[in-house]
Amino acid sequence: MVDVNVRPDIDAAAAKLKSAVGSKREIQKLPEVLWEGETVEMLAPGLYGKGNGLVVMTDQRLVFLKHGVMSQQVEDFPYSRISSVQWTGGMLMGTLAVFSSGNKAEIKQMPKDAGKALADALRARLAGGAAGAQAAATAPGAPAPAPAGGDIASRLATLDQLRAAGAITDEEYRDRREKILDSL
Repeated sequence: MVDVNVRPDIDAAAAKLKSAVGSKREIQKLPEVLWEGETVEMLAPGLYGKGNGLVVMTDQRLVFLKHGVMSQQVEDFPYSRISSVQWTGGMLMGTLAVFSSGNKAEIKQMPKDAGKALADALRARLAGGAAGAQAAATAPGAPAPAPAGGDIASRLATLDQLRAAGAITDEEYRDRREKILDSL
């Protein structure tokens, strides 16, 4: 449990971390890089590019923040541009691969539990919008509900990508596809 006392949403996400070693500065500086009205849902430490930093899942995007003494690195991935997510776990650490706009970003050395939880919540968000991310954050392993609106073709394409990446089973694919088609 990490106690940072920054703002309620950040404090709640940080409290779920086992340790903030190497990320405390990023957690403190996080309000400076968030958009107005943006809320933090999950946090996980990781290595991206040349530095250790913080992976932040918000209600609007995925952000990597590295705040050093002499420099700051911020890279964000709006959910609308993320095509798929891949999690590869080792004994203690893992790698989160984010496929966005034809590029692949790998965030390495993420603690296995925090990284997997973040990857699962991110997959749920991609498959089912904001409601899906909330469902994944509160009930891991539960299928995400389909969003009320949205472009049916893009939702079906995202669902196909999730199945192709192995993020969902064939049974989950059929169930979610049926729900999307029933919403017509």
